[in-house]
Amino acid sequence: MEKQKLLVVSQHYYPENFRINDIVAGFIEDGYSVDVLCGMPNYPEGEWFPGYSSRGPKYEEINGVRVFRSGEIRRKGNTSLRIFLNYISWPITAFFRVGRLKENYNAVLCYQTSPVIMCFPAIRAARKYKVPLTTYVLDPWPENLYSVLSIKSKLLRNIALSVSNWHYDKSDKLIALSESLKERLQLRVKDKEKPIFVVPQHAEDFYASQISDRELSAAFAGKTVILFAGNFSPAQNIEGVIEAVSIAYAKGFSDIHLLLVGSGMSQTSIEDKVRELNAENLVTLYGRVEAQEIPRFTTLVDAIVVPLAAHDDLKLAVPAKLASSMAAGKPIIASLDGEGAQAVIAADCGYAAPSGDQDALAHCFLTFSKLGKQSRKEMGLKASKYYEAHFSKEKILKTLEQVLFRV
Repeated sequence: MEKQKLLVVSQHYYPENFRINDIVAGFIEDGYSVDVLCGMPNYPEGEWFPGYSSRGPKYEEINGVRVFRSGEIRRKGNTSLRIFLNYISWPITAFFRVGRLKENYNAVLCYQTSPVIMCFPAIRAARKYKVPLTTYVLDPWPENLYSVLSIKSKLLRNIALSVSNWHYDKSDKLIALSESLKERLQLRVKDKEKPIFVVPQHAEDFYASQISDRELSAAFAGKTVILFAGNFSPAQNIEGVIEAVSIAYAKGFSDIHLLLVGSGMSQTSIEDKVRELNAENLVTLYGRVEAQEIPRFTTLVDAIVVPLAAHDDLKLAVPAKLASSMAAGKPIIASLDGEGAQAVIAADCGYAAPSGDQDALAHCFLTFSKLGKQSRKEMGLKASKYYEAHFSKEKILKTLEQVLFRV
């Protein structure tokens, strides 16, 4: 039987670290033929990855995947202007790149992170090849936009909503990360019979690895280490976590230490918060590492903190960070609302404070500090079991294949 051929449209792809890399590898392993239309790698630092520039390469073959790249304005400096230019440049160049693709496909998958207009070239591709377009809504718009930028103008908000709805209307199928997001999308699309499926983000298998690091262990000996690993963005509200750690320390959690592994647009704000609270002895900013190195840190730490800013639209889905944190098999201390908080409670693997409530989060830290080793170990085991049942790559991949090719 001839292989099913899939075109994946995603601004971000290898060597950038996004879960679509893992999904595409899984499709290849399962016998599908996959091409990827993507941009030039420069996320998250805004600098071209080694071997890439604004000029290319425009075509590569990577682990059995044909990769077609189109240009974009890099995010250099991660200023609001540069991110805006990055957002609008890639969908335009990718739209014209579609016209030069010669293969015939059975389906098109848009892996829709921000911005929603990255669906634009995917829409053209689906119409060109007369095949169904499935949009995997990772960053629901305009909700995700509002979590980063405070847009008060009713006119601008209406424009953002109309543009977002147009792109979702043009998709033949939508994938939502949760039932809450599915309900939101059903209210917004014109076709009330449009198929909308619920598929949460998976966690890559390597997050479940255990990697001992003697040097790291020695550096944090005698501390109860709470880890945050990932992108530093306003949506994460890491500044609030620092405040909560300072409160917990003042109330008697004397050996608490917050380890921040990552980088991003909130880096300066985070450094300012540490200085403002005189928390240099409580917080370590380690810097960004490759995702595959994260188990060096999760193996070491006592718990993982998963925060989100207090925003109604961030309640709609379980954050991907929660899935990968559960995979690590450590207790979860969350500052979440909605679907994310419900997942922590359902898994019984830690504590969940309301987003933005630093006092409540500090109370969670203090409660955790009183637990014995066995109780902490049991929490970690429950987190692992919940990951296996809900967020494993194998489970999510089979569901995606069903949605793309059989429904």
